[in-house]
Amino acid sequence: MIRDVQIPPTGFGPGSQPSETEGSELEYMSLPQDMRTYTPSIPMVEADPALAPAMALMGQIADAADKVAKGGKSVSFDLSGLDKANRGLIAETMGEGEVAMKLRGIPALSVQESVFAGIWTVTGVGIDRIDVATVPDAARDHAFVASVERRAVQAGPGVVNAPALIAELEDKSAGYAGELHVINLTLLPHTEEDLLWLDTRLGQGATDILSRGYGNCRIRATALPHVWRVQFFNSMDTLILDTLEVTDMPEVVLAADEDLAESAARLRQVMEAIR
Repeated sequence: MIRDVQIPPTGFGPGSQPSETEGSELEYMSLPQDMRTYTPSIPMVEADPALAPAMALMGQIADAADKVAKGGKSVSFDLSGLDKANRGLIAETMGEGEVAMKLRGIPALSVQESVFAGIWTVTGVGIDRIDVATVPDAARDHAFVASVERRAVQAGPGVVNAPALIAELEDKSAGYAGELHVINLTLLPHTEEDLLWLDTRLGQGATDILSRGYGNCRIRATALPHVWRVQFFNSMDTLILDTLEVTDMPEVVLAADEDLAESAARLRQVMEAIR
């Protein structure tokens, strides 16, 4: 059969193909840029004998970090007796790290990890101190004191799997002996009504934590002892992992022994640069 043939064929000829240079360089999708990493901050101060109290205190903080890294107890340093210049030097040296906390209570406390992992600034009404610890004791002490009470409501329409989860959590909470137990809500079938009912039955504790790194991790104590809600968000603030953990403190919050030892070394390096 004879068919019509178009001459020249479409898709050929000048301008139909890329030039020699066009497309020669690969173009990659841009990656998230908000990964937080350690960068030393050297305070811009002149050597001044008047700043000796701050320098001495930071030396003690570094020593404490070494001791805690070796299994020692947490140590607190009161900053309220420092004058403005010395307090300012410590604030500038410590900076702000990845983890921040709000602790409800009397007094309410604000906790900010410094750029040195395991060294925390704790402030509140009449309180201004630095804690050296894997996590400040205050974050544990009253974590499960209810700020929103647990409510024993009946399961309504749409509540399917939540009652079984509550029974499991209450059992693990009552028998908690230091062993981590995790319920991964992301992998379990559930409805919106399940999640709302869980929130009502668990209540809310006194400790809220935000860990900023590659995306955010938001941690909230519930009013059921040893039970935490741990949610991971990516850099676009989309929930990618939703869990309930039965533990003393979620591991994502804790400064490791290696972190504390490294913090001691880094702090001493900054102090040498200031001198």
